[in-house]
Amino acid sequence: MSIKKRLVLSNIAMIIIPMVSFLIIEMIVGYLLFVVFNGSPQGDDLKWFIGFRFIAIAFILVITNGLLTYYVSKSILKPITKLTNAAKEIRDGNLDFSVESSKKDELGQLSNTFEMMRLKLKEAQKAQARYEQNRKELIASISHDLKTPLTSIKGYVKGIQDGVANTPEKVDRYVNTIYNKANDMDALIDELFLYSKLELERVPLRLEKVDLKVFFDDFIEEMEFTLEKDGGSATLDANPNQRYVVKADREQIKRVVTNIIQNSLKYMDKNQKNISVQLTANVHDVVVEIKDNGSGISKQDLPLIFESFYRTDTSRNSATGGSGLGLSIVKKIIEAHGGSIWAESELGEGTSISFKLKKVS
Repeated sequence: MSIKKRLVLSNIAMIIIPMVSFLIIEMIVGYLLFVVFNGSPQGDDLKWFIGFRFIAIAFILVITNGLLTYYVSKSILKPITKLTNAAKEIRDGNLDFSVESSKKDELGQLSNTFEMMRLKLKEAQKAQARYEQNRKELIASISHDLKTPLTSIKGYVKGIQDGVANTPEKVDRYVNTIYNKANDMDALIDELFLYSKLELERVPLRLEKVDLKVFFDDFIEEMEFTLEKDGGSATLDANPNQRYVVKADREQIKRVVTNIIQNSLKYMDKNQKNISVQLTANVHDVVVEIKDNGSGISKQDLPLIFESFYRTDTSRNSATGGSGLGLSIVKKIIEAHGGSIWAESELGEGTSISFKLKKVS
């Protein structure tokens, strides 16, 4: 029952209950006094009866109003007190103090709204703690990724200075190694720079009409050439009678697809590496699904793969190293286009990453 109805009924009860109670008491006392004990309807008996009536009505009014006020105020003040205590607990950092209510009145709704706020704060606190942990891991990862090639560069430069590279062929090999290591560092710095710009929403999108069927025809052709060397394959599944035109930044979409496929190839554990792309055109959007036959992702890791700095493989090695920003960048680019992205995976079977973009005519 709402507080408004409760107060209205309380006010009505403060009128009706005393009247009914007074009439009942008056009838009982009158019957006992004038019928049972043969009292006189005149003289002292009548005066006593009239005085009793005034005392009775005053007593009934005080008791009725007091009880109704107590119970109504208690039903309002108790949840308010609970909310006040919860606010103090949350202020002090205790987000485990539940204020969930089964009542349907305004205070019950307020308590449940407060409870939802508490749960979201708790979730945000966990996300912040996870973000801080990932940030620390990023610093360690970036330090490693930058220091490793830098150490190699210094070693090869020292080798040239000390005359270890004593032939033109050795010098050429050393210089090429230095150049490749410098390129690795440059790519890592570029990725960090792009992520920071996406985080601050400072990457302008050059939107144009992009036919995803044509886009992936060209992309898959390049992928086939790369994978066929290792006995792998890349395929595209699209209905030739459907239109797959979206409004997007071609370069950014290319970065999205490249990052997804590079991530898939990084964790491929099969001798034959297979990548398949499926296009689905709906009424208002186009869905792109990129599927691999890699090692798959565990259920506990799957919801976290698009988070900043998250890496399912925490080991540092040349095969699976990286800053952990690739899929986070992918998500930010897709969301900047007004789309959405998600993943499905089975351990040992592979992973499919899908994203959706708005369709244009």
